[in-house]
Amino acid sequence: MYRERLPKTWTVISVGIYLAMVVNLGIDTLPEDLGLWLIVSAAFLMVLLPCLAVPLSKAIYHRIVVDGDAGVLRVGRERIALADIDPASVQAALREPAPGAVARYAASAQAIDAPVPGLRAADRGEPRLVGGGWGVPLGMDIVVLTTRGGEDLSVATHDRPALLAALAAVLPARA
Repeated sequence: MYRERLPKTWTVISVGIYLAMVVNLGIDTLPEDLGLWLIVSAAFLMVLLPCLAVPLSKAIYHRIVVDGDAGVLRVGRERIALADIDPASVQAALREPAPGAVARYAASAQAIDAPVPGLRAADRGEPRLVGGGWGVPLGMDIVVLTTRGGEDLSVATHDRPALLAALAAVLPARA
């Protein structure tokens, strides 16, 4: 069993700054101006929510679990049977050198699979993005796997070597 843990640094920093600002404002205004403090705290919350949108999106659409017992690769909201994944594509991905930071950012910025004509990956001849998201969050690595039916799938991951090692460990038994 492999479960990819998503980094929480951005979330902790964002919530920490929000709490520091609200507490600092509360020290200056409470208890006299409770209404004003609540209004400004809510306004700060409107800034915090967009900052948490990307980590929430990563948790929903790019969470990866390789469950060898159930024979399933779960990526976000999608489930792919391990028996459907071509082991040769995993071995090929293992042999590829890991891309550098600049290459990861460039690839993730271009990996779009939105349900709009012209922005679908299939329309552009690119692998379908797995998980339900419309794009890859900046900086995440992309692993391309092939199904036994010939469909190319893009999986966004934070830990490419661990994901590929987990897939390689469970696929030979099912090949």
